[in-house]
Amino acid sequence: MGRFVEVADRQQASFLPACLEDYVDADNPVRIIDAFVDELDLAELGFARVQPAGTGRPGYAPGTMLKLYVYGYLHQLTSSRKLEREAGRNIELMWLTGRLVPDFKTIADFRRDNAGAIQIACQRFVAICRALGLVGGNMVAIDGSRLRAVNTHEKNYTKGKLARRKAHVEESIARYLAELEEADSAETGPATPRIEHLTERLASLRGRLGELEEIDRQLEASPDGQLSLTDPDARAMATGSDHRGVVGYNLQAAVDTKHHIVVANAVTNRGHDRSHLLEMAKAAQVEIGATEMIALADRGYYEGEQIRSCAEAGIVPMVPKPNTSPAQARGFWGKPAFVYQPDTDAYRCPVGEQLQKRHATVEAGKLINVYYNQKACSACPSRPLCTAGKEKRIRRWEYEAVLDAMEARFEAMPEAMAVRRCTVEHVFGTIKGWMGATHFRTRGLKNVATEASLAMLAYNMKRAIAVAGVASTLKAITG
Repeated sequence: MGRFVEVADRQQASFLPACLEDYVDADNPVRIIDAFVDELDLAELGFARVQPAGTGRPGYAPGTMLKLYVYGYLHQLTSSRKLEREAGRNIELMWLTGRLVPDFKTIADFRRDNAGAIQIACQRFVAICRALGLVGGNMVAIDGSRLRAVNTHEKNYTKGKLARRKAHVEESIARYLAELEEADSAETGPATPRIEHLTERLASLRGRLGELEEIDRQLEASPDGQLSLTDPDARAMATGSDHRGVVGYNLQAAVDTKHHIVVANAVTNRGHDRSHLLEMAKAAQVEIGATEMIALADRGYYEGEQIRSCAEAGIVPMVPKPNTSPAQARGFWGKPAFVYQPDTDAYRCPVGEQLQKRHATVEAGKLINVYYNQKACSACPSRPLCTAGKEKRIRRWEYEAVLDAMEARFEAMPEAMAVRRCTVEHVFGTIKGWMGATHFRTRGLKNVATEASLAMLAYNMKRAIAVAGVASTLKAITG
């Protein structure tokens, strides 16, 4: 072999064979998984079969199964079949599970039967990160991302999709009927293979039309006007990266800005973010134990009641206002050009006139005050730049002072959105890369939320190891 490093003889017996402990270094991350799960009170968390039955075939301890899953998500092994295979050949897993090799069905059933308990267990690692000083506690960035479910676009239906597919099938039936009639008139003898083919195709299309009619009946009973056949909880959601959108789930995360630890996460099948600001901010506030906390979010979270509720809960929201003014889109002065004067409860227009409060109206449950000055507008030479109506009308929500205060905070903190972007967006990019093209593997909102929690736990563990190291993390776990 020359001067190459000599390989070991496969037939050489060892007088004192090496034990598994020799193959797992003191700074191996697998030791963190082992210590973390051992410190959990699995019965308190709600895991099933913590106390083994006195009769029957012995089962696997919940702690062993949880260690197997945490290791799997830490190393992008999310399939139960892959976990079964790795348990029989991976030395780290042999050390972690004591050489146990559960079959893939047992592994998959554990995740399904203990979904809620696994989510709580994963969240407990945030307390360890807090003990390590990895959580700043005064600012979090909130964002959501749409991840694919086990449901294709073809297996997801809305009223529009269904109408287009029914029209396509009916058009095909009409075409085949015309071809069949033409073939019948041209043939005088027994049925030819072409007529038999056309008849078979018609029968298949009529069967498909019957299936679509049944889907239409199910769609009528759906409360949100959507129906997914493979994963009933999955929903079609718009995304900026794919014109067709995504059939999947909306994964929400709140990330601490100090060391990018995910302090809270949730999964929903609502395709928008505007109703999640308060929910995620309060969850993050509980986890980090802050009495006052800044919550950074993008324009998708801008909703007045959510922002007001955050302020009342001791959370300082920072959400940029989207530019949805129809006046500006038509080339007129927008609302930002009109300055509100709280001392007189009036707006000052760009030419210096005062718009007084005239009446109030209720829209979508919100009290809206309307401001205008008909007399001043009727004689104003700048009216063509302001409005196409008789006078300019400004609408103001009764609690809009909360939104004005938030705008003032943005002026004092212009870097807020840059901080949000570099804090939370790479979390989703990393997790999507780990999950691969398929993203979620399980079906149902509860099971998908469990997958998300395991992925977030794996992310937090890697962050803790990268920042604090294995030894410090182990010390924080064992106390």
